[in-house]
Amino acid sequence: MNAPLRETPVETPQVLIEDAGRVRRIVLNRPAQRNLLTPEMMTAVKDALDAPGARVIVIASDGPAFCAGHDMKAMASHHADADGGRAYFTALFNQCSDMMLAIANAPQPVIAEVHSVAVAAGCQLVAACDLAVAADTAKFGTTGVTFGLYCSTPAVPLVRAVPDKHAAELLMTGDIIDAARAERIGLVNRVVPAAELTETTMALAHHIATKSAAVLSIGKRTAHQQQSLPLADAYAVAADAMVENLLLADGREGLDAFAKKRHADWQDK
Repeated sequence: MNAPLRETPVETPQVLIEDAGRVRRIVLNRPAQRNLLTPEMMTAVKDALDAPGARVIVIASDGPAFCAGHDMKAMASHHADADGGRAYFTALFNQCSDMMLAIANAPQPVIAEVHSVAVAAGCQLVAACDLAVAADTAKFGTTGVTFGLYCSTPAVPLVRAVPDKHAAELLMTGDIIDAARAERIGLVNRVVPAAELTETTMALAHHIATKSAAVLSIGKRTAHQQQSLPLADAYAVAADAMVENLLLADGREGLDAFAKKRHADWQDK
C-alpha cells in the first residue's frame, strides 16, 4: 500500500457520510474546488468506503461539478521540484489507483450519482463504480489530451466500461459528451431529470440492498476476476463461484425460500 500524499490541512470535511439503513452515501464535499481529487479527498473517499454495515455504497457530490479530476494547478507547480515532479506525480497517481482499486475491491456494489460535470479522473471515478445514475444535466469527458496529458489512468476503467472505439474517441479527442450519449455507450445505467436524481439513485441502492451481502460480494468479486480471462478460464472461475455461493448459508436460505414460496431471511440482517 502506498502512503498517501498530504497537502495543506483544511477544516471542511472532504466528504460527508450519510448512512441510511443498509446504504452508505458518500458525498464529495469540496464544491468550491469542484471536488478535485486532491490527496486529502482521495484519502477521505477511500476511508469512507470501509463500511462493513452497508450492503450498497453511493458516491455523490455537492456543488457545480461532480468531480473535475485532479488539481492541475498543483500538479504544474511540482514541475519546479528538483526531480521535475516525478516523485510527487508517482505518489499522486499511485494514491489515485489505490482509491479506484478500493472501489473495485469493496464487497458492496458502488453506485455513482452524477449530477453535473465528471471529467478526467472524475470520469474515471464514474467508470470505476459498478453502476452509475446520471442527471440529464451531467456531462462526461477525459479531457486531459486537450492540455497535453493523455488520460491513461482514467482509461483503465473506461475501456472496461464502454466499447473500445467509444473509449478511444473520448480519450483521443478530449471532447465532452452529454448524459444521453453516456447512457447510449454504457458509461451510465440510466439518465433522469436532475430533480429526481438522488431519489432514483437511492431507490436503486435500497433495492439492491434487499439482497444478501454475502451473495453480492461473491458476484462482484467473480465478475472482476473473470473479466480478463480466456473464455474457458472465465467459466471455471464462475463455476467455482456458483458452488461457493450454493454452500453459503444465504445460498441455502435462498433456495429454501424459493421452494417454500416465502421471503428469504438473510444472515446479515
